[in-house]
Amino acid sequence: MRSTLCCLLLLLGHDAAAAGLELREAWIREAPPTAAMLAGYAELANTGATPLRVTGARSADFGAVELHEMRMDGGMMRMRALEAIEVPAGASVRLAPGGNHLMLMRPARALRAGDRVRIEFEVEGAAAVGADFEVRQPQ
Repeated sequence: MRSTLCCLLLLLGHDAAAAGLELREAWIREAPPTAAMLAGYAELANTGATPLRVTGARSADFGAVELHEMRMDGGMMRMRALEAIEVPAGASVRLAPGGNHLMLMRPARALRAGDRVRIEFEVEGAAAVGADFEVRQPQ
């Protein structure tokens, strides 16, 4: 039993490393305590030799987490949910204000600047990769 557990833990660690996804500069924009939605940002860096497909995200601190994009469409800025974000091998994709981002819906608690929130990213064919996001005041 013990050797089986050790092997399982090694395999899980291998999947996360094989994904090659690193989350950098992860932060959430502080919002009023009654806000039903917040936005999250980070750099998704693919340190591996093959492209990655991030298919979603989750957090115990929110009722739902979605990948979103903002883009100009017919002279208007529009936002829509994304099924996935492709991260090319050896490259990175920024989740940033005015572009791709996380929509963090139904917060479980009021979040203030300095708080930290764990968010896990789902990677197709690999183990989820998590990071601690720091809540920051808007600049």
